Amino acid sequence: METLAASEALLGFGMNSMDTLCRDCGFRTSQQGKIDRCPTCGSPRVISHPELFSLSIAHIDCDSFYASVEKRDNPSLANKPVIVGGGKRGVVAACCYIARMRGVHSAMPMYKAKKACPDAVVIKPNMSKYRIAGKQIRAIMLEMTPLIEPLSLDEAFLDLSGTEKLHKKSPAETLTEIIRRIQSEVGVSASIGLSYNKFLAKTGSDLDKPRGFAVIGKAEAQDFLASRPVKSIFGVGKALTKKLENDGIRTIVQLRELAKEDLLKEYGTIGSRLYHFSRGEDNRTVNPSRPVKSVSAETTFNEDVTDFAELKKRLWSQCERVGQDLRSKGIAGRSITLKLKTAEFKQLSRSRHISSPTQLAEVLFQTALPLLEKEANGTPYRLIGIGAADLCSEEDADTPDLLNPELGKQAKMEKLMDAARDKFGKGIIQKGRSLK
Repeated sequence: METLAASEALLGFGMNSMDTLCRDCGFRTSQQGKIDRCPTCGSPRVISHPELFSLSIAHIDCDSFYASVEKRDNPSLANKPVIVGGGKRGVVAACCYIARMRGVHSAMPMYKAKKACPDAVVIKPNMSKYRIAGKQIRAIMLEMTPLIEPLSLDEAFLDLSGTEKLHKKSPAETLTEIIRRIQSEVGVSASIGLSYNKFLAKTGSDLDKPRGFAVIGKAEAQDFLASRPVKSIFGVGKALTKKLENDGIRTIVQLRELAKEDLLKEYGTIGSRLYHFSRGEDNRTVNPSRPVKSVSAETTFNEDVTDFAELKKRLWSQCERVGQDLRSKGIAGRSITLKLKTAEFKQLSRSRHISSPTQLAEVLFQTALPLLEKEANGTPYRLIGIGAADLCSEEDADTPDLLNPELGKQAKMEKLMDAARDKFGKGIIQKGRSLK
C-alpha cells in the first residue's frame, strides 16, 4: 500500500489544469492548480486530477469488509484490533486496519495472527450477515449503472460511461455519492480506483486505503507503472513472480523491454497480458454477466482428523453449504471435486464428472463419498472441502429418471430446507447425519 503523498506524486498532482472534487460535500471545480481544502465545507478530502471528470471505469472495494461489518454491529470494537477467522487451526478471513498495523493479514494462519496481535478480538465469520450487506451495496451501485461486474461480496468493477446525462454529474461525482451511501446506509467504508481500464482501476483502489480515491489517467499511466513490481500485475502470482525475478525482471518497466513474441514463448498465454498491462493497455470490458467458474466450501479442523465417520460428517456439512450456494445462484455443477489437506499441508484433489448437473447437497455427498473412502486410510487430515465446477443453468439440474426417481423429492426437500433456514436461522432444520 502506498501513502497518499506518494500516490499524489505518482498520479501527477501539481499539473496546471486541475479538475477538483470534494468527496464530502460534492463541490466541484476546474481551475489552475491544486486545492488543499474544500472552499465550501472546509474538508481536506478533495481529489484533484487533470482527467478526473473524463474517466469512467472504476473499481470499488470495501475496506476490511468482514471486520467492518462486525465493528458496525458492535461499536465497542471500534478502536480494537479485530480478526475474522476460524479456530486455532484456521486462517484469517479478514482483519481490520488496526490488526494490519500489527502485522496481521488475510490468509495468515490463526496461530501466527494471534502471536502477532495477542489482544485481537477474534470473531467467527458470519457469511449470511456479510451477504446481506453485500446485496445492499450491490443495490446502491445498480441505481447508478447497470454495468457492474462483481468480483466478490464487497468489490466490483463499474462502467459509468454514458451516465453523465442521466445523473447530471460526472462519473467521479457519481462514485463519491455511491461511497457516501454505502457508508450511511450499510455502515462500512470503501475505496475507489478510477481510470480508463479495469487493470488500472483495480490498481488504483489499493493505493490509498482505507476510504481512498485514487485516479490514474492516460497521461501518467506508463510513468506510474514503470517502477511498480511485476507482482502488482493482476494474474501474476507467487510462482510467476519468482520466475520473472529469476529471469531478472522485477519491475514493470523491465517487461517493456521484451517483445510480445518473446513473452509468449517464455511465459505462455499470460505473456500477452504482461505485454499489454505493462503498457497500461487493457481491452477487457466491464461484464455484468461474468460467469461463475466454480462454487466450493471447505473447513479446517481444530485437531487433525483420521476417523472416517468424522470426515464423512464434516464432508456433509460442506456439501450442504455448496448446495445452498448453487441454488441461491440458480446454477448447477457437472463436476464434483473433493479436497483434502494432510497434517503436513499436502493437498489432495479428487474429481468426478457426473452425467446430469446437480445443485443438491445429497448428490454432491454421494458423489464425493467414494472418493473420500479411498483416502480415509488413517492419514491425519487438517482440512476437507467440496467443490462444484463445469457449471450450467439450473434448468436441467436434478431431473428424475429411471435410475434415480427420488431426485425430484430430494430437490423439493432441500429447497424447503433453504426456505426454513432463511426465515428461522441456519440451525432450525438438519438432516440426521448432521447431528452429533
